[in-house]
Amino acid sequence: MAQFNQKVVLEPAYVLHQRPYRDTSLLLEVFSSNHGRLGLVARGVRAKGGQRRALLQPFTPLSLSWSGRGELATLTDAEADPAAHRLVGQVLLSGFYLNELLLHLLHRHDPHPELFAHYRYTLQQLSRVSGADHERRLQVSLRLFEKQLLQEIGYGLVLDYEVEQGEAIDPERLYRFVLGQGPVAARAGAEPGALLFPGSSLLALAAHRLDQPRVLKDAKRLTRLVLDHYLAGRKLHSRQLLLDLQRGAEAAALNKS
Repeated sequence: MAQFNQKVVLEPAYVLHQRPYRDTSLLLEVFSSNHGRLGLVARGVRAKGGQRRALLQPFTPLSLSWSGRGELATLTDAEADPAAHRLVGQVLLSGFYLNELLLHLLHRHDPHPELFAHYRYTLQQLSRVSGADHERRLQVSLRLFEKQLLQEIGYGLVLDYEVEQGEAIDPERLYRFVLGQGPVAARAGAEPGALLFPGSSLLALAAHRLDQPRVLKDAKRLTRLVLDHYLAGRKLHSRQLLLDLQRGAEAAALNKS
């Protein structure tokens, strides 16, 4: 196993997940700007009088210092950015959904500075979701992050040409999306199905134009299919919680009517 002997000072980072470790410590999964995803031990933070524990929460912009050899380094310092992202309710669950994707799909010690910047931007956008248009804005932010994540880990979506003949996508045609490859022109009279998408929706997602409800629905269907393919059966707890929350809201609306 590769050994990583590091001493890093005040690296921009976020905590993705934490769990208790021994009597007074925490094990942290962290996403950092220049060092990617990594594991840290925060020693003594659960002890009485430990001052760092309140800082080491998901969605708080941090500057972290650590040192050590091997897969698990030791946290030596933590400073919080005062501009924390305030996520509540469905938006909070959406933030945990992003964290689960990063935990499952990023390799440790594989830097993704552009993805880190997009993650920070997405959290900023989520913290501002409100008003009558909140659901659409939330969904647009999630879809664009998923698209960027797939691009960063080497599974970028082919959306502007079909992969068999190399021809440009026709917005008037239907395409079957072959997982691991890309869109292929559907046969005439093909029955609608989970893997069929209008060319217009593929082109709109390629251009980040997700203002139309049909396009946004198709984008969600496509990114979910592709992500599930690469997750290879690993379940996302946040996704189930979001589904349960949506079903509860729909049931409450029906009861009111």
